[in-house]
Amino acid sequence: MTDVEEQGLREKLAALMQEHRDLDAAIAAMAEQGVKDQLQITRLKKRKLQLKDQITAIEDALLPDIIA
Repeated sequence: MTDVEEQGLREKLAALMQEHRDLDAAIAAMAEQGVKDQLQITRLKKRKLQLKDQITAIEDALLPDIIA
């Protein structure tokens, strides 16, 4: 992996992590306000899980494989 590719992955990782935190805050705010729209909350949670999967994949790509 070149330095440019690695930098691109790190930038994408940072953006995904920020979006994940934002979704977490939005879900928490909706829960505090007692929002009854379970469909919207479920969609936000599903998107949050998708982001987590993408974050994990990028982190795995950035970390070198260590054979013990």
